[in-house]
Amino acid sequence: MSDTLYPMKFHPILKDKIWGGQKLKTLLKKESNLPNIGESWEISDVEGDPSIVSNGKLKGRSLKDLLETYRADLIGEKNYQLFGNKFPLLIKFIDAREDLSIQLHPNDALAAERHNSFGKTEMWYVMQADKDANLIVGFNQEMNAEKYLGHLENKTLPQILNFDKVKSGDTYFIEVGRVHAIGAGVLLAEIQQTSDITYRVYDWDRVDDQGNARELHNDLAIDAFDFNMPDNFRVAYDRSKNRSNKMVSCLYFTTSYLKVTERLEKQNTKDSFFIYICVEGEAHISVKGVSVNIKKGETVLLPACIKRYEIDAKNATLLEVYV
Repeated sequence: MSDTLYPMKFHPILKDKIWGGQKLKTLLKKESNLPNIGESWEISDVEGDPSIVSNGKLKGRSLKDLLETYRADLIGEKNYQLFGNKFPLLIKFIDAREDLSIQLHPNDALAAERHNSFGKTEMWYVMQADKDANLIVGFNQEMNAEKYLGHLENKTLPQILNFDKVKSGDTYFIEVGRVHAIGAGVLLAEIQQTSDITYRVYDWDRVDDQGNARELHNDLAIDAFDFNMPDNFRVAYDRSKNRSNKMVSCLYFTTSYLKVTERLEKQNTKDSFFIYICVEGEAHISVKGVSVNIKKGETVLLPACIKRYEIDAKNATLLEVYV
């Protein structure tokens, strides 16, 4: 075990988006001069966007550098065997002032062949939603490639999409091959494979301030669709206090809901790092008497070599993630 490692926080990587808004500033207290912040990348090993440690003696070091230095102590033996010097997850907060584009993501095989990348299985936890805000996930009827392409050509794609009104706490599991979009007025936390590969199929005929439409990827997307997916994307989960309530468990990550109202003693019995995303309130994570504070809109990475720790809060909601 490395005595150098401790619970780490990172500087957020903020992304200006045509559809972004102000909630990352106003509700999650992100500091930025960007006009339309759509995304805050909390933990990232995407090429060109490495997370940088913001606390403790490793402050200023990149996540990539840490992984190359500490290897299995950081992410676990099996994870290091699988992923090597590539951190497997990307953690984001997303604020949609306008509807995002209709999109989907390729699976591992297609992403590796075309982009030398992982696929992009992901999940969403809704932190806040304006009245009547919605998510688009899947189709509202049985679908096949021919029928889909007909609607795409006729610009009637929204007619066949499934719109779900959402509220705080609603959770969705978005598997590769499933059409989806975040609707206007939704603020959410996203947990996904480390990938920035998105196939945009429709963007509401929107143009930027130069009058240019955004690039679409329909030639690539048609092979990435899975038109036979069941409608099992809505996640039901227990919300019992002071215990980890499993929400999503898949090949790429396991996420639990953790409502903390007292001091909890935790043990890491997994061969993995743990990530805690604070979606409400404030908590303290302590290792050997050293405490790290985590507030709403913040994220902490606990290296795999930390096997015992405490979480203390009067009223905090955390998402607990491991691989």
